[in-house]
Amino acid sequence: MELSSFSYFAWFGLKTILFRKKDPILGTVIVTDRCNLHCRHCSVNNITSVVHPYAQIREEMQTLYEMGVRILFFCGGETFLWKDGDRTLRDLVIEAKTMGFRIVNVVTNGTYPIDLPEADLILLSLDGDRERHNAIRGDTYDTILENIRNATADNICFYMAINQINKDTVEHVCRLARETANVRAVSFNFHTPYPDTTDLALSRQEKEECCAVISRMMREGAPVFNLKSAFPYLIDNSFPTPCHQCVVIENGKISTCGRCIDVPGLCEQCGYFFVAEYTLIFRGKPKILFEMLRTYPKYV
Repeated sequence: MELSSFSYFAWFGLKTILFRKKDPILGTVIVTDRCNLHCRHCSVNNITSVVHPYAQIREEMQTLYEMGVRILFFCGGETFLWKDGDRTLRDLVIEAKTMGFRIVNVVTNGTYPIDLPEADLILLSLDGDRERHNAIRGDTYDTILENIRNATADNICFYMAINQINKDTVEHVCRLARETANVRAVSFNFHTPYPDTTDLALSRQEKEECCAVISRMMREGAPVFNLKSAFPYLIDNSFPTPCHQCVVIENGKISTCGRCIDVPGLCEQCGYFFVAEYTLIFRGKPKILFEMLRTYPKYV
């Protein structure tokens, strides 16, 4: 991370903590909900299958920028399906950088060739070993690893949603992140149980066991892009929600924190590690702040 960006975010964090501000710093643009997969744990794919046009997405980016957002994510659906004429996802990333966003990340399922060195991070969904990943996402594991090997930059971060199917493969994904070229880190979430996927949710004990494995792998040198000091809050779902410092815009609609906020009761079952980390950081929790300063700059 560049020193100027670090200073900018540090000043934002200080103002937020001291004055209890609720201004956003992280924003997500949903470029499409069209996806080539139908994953067992996903409730937001192919609802409309609309690929939003460039002009609309650029306007949404401008809206987020004017709100104060400086960390931008492009999400789907599957982001690499996005096209508008000759424009591709790369054009969106370059436009976001030109606009002034300090960090620009992309979320993908990894089934398309990965040629996007302009992105700061490519968060790539890998949900366990071959057997468990394929049980969730279809026969895609080998294709994804081949695309990672052929990627044109080392800006990939595994993005694993832990659920009842893959909960025993956390160590495997940690080791794979440490051993695979072009992979910088791994970031975890617990499954957030949308109404049609409640059977995949973990119990408190299962969350605790998974966090114990992640903590052990961190001690063994696995590049985990999460904050261990936030684990107790994630296990108990005791972190404050929603995260006012995060917003999502989809087809012109802005949601605080994420699309989950529209589902009654779902916030209280949130499994997103970064939501816990951000809300606790901006509440000024000293231990989490210190760990953030040691962890985040290593991977972005």
